[in-house]
Amino acid sequence: MKIKVLQRSEQDYLGATSGDITRQFRNADPDLHPFERAREYQRALKAVKMEKIFAKPLVKALEGHTDSIKCMAIARTTAAPLLSGSCNGELRLWNMQHLCYGSGVEKAHEGFVRGVTVSPDGTRAFSCGDDKAAKMWRIQPKACQISEEPQASYHMAYIPGAIDHHWHKPMFVTVGDTVDVWDYNRSAPLSSFEWGCERVITSRFNPAETALLASTAVDRSVGLYDLRGNAPIRKVILKLRSNGICWNPMRPMNFTVANEDCSLYTFDMRKLSAATYRHWDHVMAVLDVDYAPNGQEFVSASYDNTIRLWDVGHQRSKEVYHGKRMQRVLCCHYTPDGRFVLSGSEDTNIRVWKAKADQKLGVATPRETRAAAYREALKKKFQRMPEIARIQRYRHVPKMIKTIGHKRRIMREARQRKETNRRKHSKPGTMDHVPMKKRPIIKELE
Repeated sequence: MKIKVLQRSEQDYLGATSGDITRQFRNADPDLHPFERAREYQRALKAVKMEKIFAKPLVKALEGHTDSIKCMAIARTTAAPLLSGSCNGELRLWNMQHLCYGSGVEKAHEGFVRGVTVSPDGTRAFSCGDDKAAKMWRIQPKACQISEEPQASYHMAYIPGAIDHHWHKPMFVTVGDTVDVWDYNRSAPLSSFEWGCERVITSRFNPAETALLASTAVDRSVGLYDLRGNAPIRKVILKLRSNGICWNPMRPMNFTVANEDCSLYTFDMRKLSAATYRHWDHVMAVLDVDYAPNGQEFVSASYDNTIRLWDVGHQRSKEVYHGKRMQRVLCCHYTPDGRFVLSGSEDTNIRVWKAKADQKLGVATPRETRAAAYREALKKKFQRMPEIARIQRYRHVPKMIKTIGHKRRIMREARQRKETNRRKHSKPGTMDHVPMKKRPIIKELE
């Protein structure tokens, strides 16, 4: 015999607090609510407008450096401190829990600090500079302290341009005239790669296949190297050089490069003959790029004094952040939890931004969490409606960026018209259409 028992939980119909609103149960039959879609549209419109009203992305500017912020790094652990290097050779460690200065080394290098990186456990920091040396420093993450003297120094015959740490092993890579892979305990590099270019700009380890390296060089190439075979494997040459590169942590076959042609290109390492995506919205050269820990979005820093946030599969940026006093942005980074974005610029400030501009900081009640999720669902449901799409798409930018963007759009449309007319009035088959994803690529080498 089957018996059904009525069960009621107080949390289903009572509020989270004594003063909260009591939940009312409604019949969801669509025949009883003929104007439900109209009401939802109005709520979605209100939600989009509220997003714009409460969009206050800047959290704080970290002051203290006396020269441009050239590079920064943060360990992939929770509550890890931020390490930054400036153009006067200074290293500073910042407490990201209290957003304040922790400690620093005033003369870590002679000249610029070209690159910094942190070991995965957050206890060691590495820096390289114009004094043709890479140095290892001891970090105390909880106390936010960095040692005054380096634990080890690694000397090289060239000025290193960047440095990156292996995701698991005690190894790091420096780039300059060659791509060199170093071990903590050796004064000479374990491996050295060279592939017919004068200078390499930057290099990054693959997060999943950690024996793979990707690098960009001044000969406009993007190269891949394999530590297991101790040899370069593939290279693609673009029309303009790339200033930054970053692997997608959740799609380890994909990487994104920041290019001088104001665009970013996402490639699949298995097929370098065409870009998977082309991301264009910047109006000047893109200088740096970094992925969020979830691999679904990334941030780019540009010479046009802005940083932009992008979804991986979209061509246009979803957010643009700028400040009245913010100068050219030289580096950018995501925090390990993915909630904040960091930018370092020529005005000697490190700025902390929200990854979601209207995100509320602090503890949210269950009712606030449900309301925010409901608003997001409504915005996603009605995102194709013209008025909602127009409000969501609009971003206020400085006059200079708006003017340059308008001119670039006119030039782009003129080139498209010219190409269409040439193809229309040419003999069939003489002018092939080249997709936008293949246009920046000159050739691929193996």
